[in-house]
Amino acid sequence: MIDRRMFSTALLAGAAASMISTRGIAANFTPPKARNVVLVHGLFADGSCWTEVIARLQSAGLNATSVQNPLTTLSEAVASAERVLARQNGPTVLVGHSFSGMIVTEAGMHPNVSALVYVAARAPDAGEDYTALAKAYPTPPATAGILFDGDEGRLSEEVFLRDFAGDLPEAKAKVLYAVQEPFHKALLTGKTMNAAWRSKPSYYAVSTEDRTINPDLERFMAKRMGAKTIEVKASHLSLISHPEEIARLILEATGQQA
Repeated sequence: MIDRRMFSTALLAGAAASMISTRGIAANFTPPKARNVVLVHGLFADGSCWTEVIARLQSAGLNATSVQNPLTTLSEAVASAERVLARQNGPTVLVGHSFSGMIVTEAGMHPNVSALVYVAARAPDAGEDYTALAKAYPTPPATAGILFDGDEGRLSEEVFLRDFAGDLPEAKAKVLYAVQEPFHKALLTGKTMNAAWRSKPSYYAVSTEDRTINPDLERFMAKRMGAKTIEVKASHLSLISHPEEIARLILEATGQQA
């Protein structure tokens, strides 16, 4: 016969474990000190989009490296980040913007990674269908502006300026538009196999004026992972329009003084 007290205790323990498993490391967890930062860009951009943030990190004495995301498949994009992570000497903060939150979530399992920073970024759970998750929220305007040439996708100039880089001076936004790297359709079909935010301290910068990822979706993902969260009154490109705030959050993730 089953001991009812033992059975009830087991049920309560299981329920508690289930609640814990739905969140990542709490935001008040102090990350180990890191001198290295690896940054990954998302769609409609290249590695140079981190320039303003990198300058501030370097001024703080940090070693910063921007990954050139191939924008081909998720597995190839993760591999490109892992190669850069493997070259780092010691604890490293891994930072991702926009789509590259998928890369951070997977590549963040690398042993060199001490903390994760998401900047207006996707933050899926392991095996989660991000597209299905996003459909629970109103579709952001930039989605309608994606143009496809065969298997390659890019943003139209009008949508890039209005919905992707809406708080940047038009002249600067046009330069960024000119260097956007088209992505392959296959990139959007990938799913993460792991969720590094479940085991590593995480930080999230929500863009409150975002027209590329719904801000409420960003808030949901940040809360779910138990991330230390800031809100920036910015377009999707907060890393360019508000580099000071983004660099400060990254500095916090490194365990260094901001």
